[in-house]
Amino acid sequence: MTINCNGKLIHLDSPKVMGILNVTPDSFFDGGKYSSDKEILLQTEKMLQQGASFIDIGAYSSKPNATNISIETEVKRITPIVKKLSNEFPEIIISIDTFRSKVAKECLDLGGCMINDISGGNLDKEMFKTVAKYQVPYVLMHMQGIPKNMQNNPTYNNVVMDIFSFFSEKISELKKLQVNDIILDVGFGFGKTIQHNYQILTNLDFFKQFNLPLLTGTSRKSMLYKLLDSTPDKMLNATSVSNTIALLNGSSILRVHDVKEAMECIKIVNAVKN
Repeated sequence: MTINCNGKLIHLDSPKVMGILNVTPDSFFDGGKYSSDKEILLQTEKMLQQGASFIDIGAYSSKPNATNISIETEVKRITPIVKKLSNEFPEIIISIDTFRSKVAKECLDLGGCMINDISGGNLDKEMFKTVAKYQVPYVLMHMQGIPKNMQNNPTYNNVVMDIFSFFSEKISELKKLQVNDIILDVGFGFGKTIQHNYQILTNLDFFKQFNLPLLTGTSRKSMLYKLLDSTPDKMLNATSVSNTIALLNGSSILRVHDVKEAMECIKIVNAVKN
C-alpha cells in the first residue's frame, strides 16, 4: 500500500508516524507552545529526527467548544509556517490540518503535500474538488457535529456501522472526482463518548474492508485521561497503549504529539507480527 506525496511514494507496509505541530494558542494539549519561529523549527527538526514521515500543521483548534476563527486568521497563522518549513526542510512532507478549501489551496501552493480534514468534506463543499485538482492524499475523518457542539450528546444507532456508512458515501464521492490517495480516520474524540471511542478502537480492523490506509489519532485525548481520571500531560503511557492496540488492529499511520514513543510502538508491533 502506497500514497503519492508530490511524486514521492510513501510505502505503508510498515506503519508511519505523523507528528503534530499545532500553531494555535488554544489547542487542548500544546496550545501556544510553538509560537515563535525558533520553537517551531526546533520541534519540527526534533520530530523528523525521531522518525516522523509527515508533519501535520494545524492553525484552527478543533477541541470541544473551541473558539471559531475566520478563514483570514487561519491563513495568516498557517501559511508563513508552511513556507518556512518547506524552505528549511526541503524533503519534508507537510500535511495541512484544515477543513477549509481556501486554506488548503493556499498551503498546497506553498509546499503542502496532504490535506487532513476533520469534517470529511462536510464543512466546505469545495474541499473535495480542491483535493482532486491538486491530486494530493486526503485524510477523510469522521466527525459528528462541529467542534463547538460535537460533545454535547453524541448519539449513534451503531457507532461502527454508522462510521462505515459515512466512509462508503464519501469514498464514492472522492473516487468520482478521481482522488487517488484516500486515508481513513475514524475521528477518535470527535462527536463520540468514551464508550464509543473504545468500541471503535476494538473494531478498528473492521474498516480494513475498504483496503485504504487507516490513520489513528488518540494522542493524549480525553478518551484516555478521562478514563484514567488524569490530565493530557500525563497521558504518554496511555497513548502508547492505545497506539499499540491501533497498530495491532491495522492502523497504518499514527498521528501523535510524541514521535519517539510512537516509533517504538511500531518497532515492537512489527517484531511481533514478523
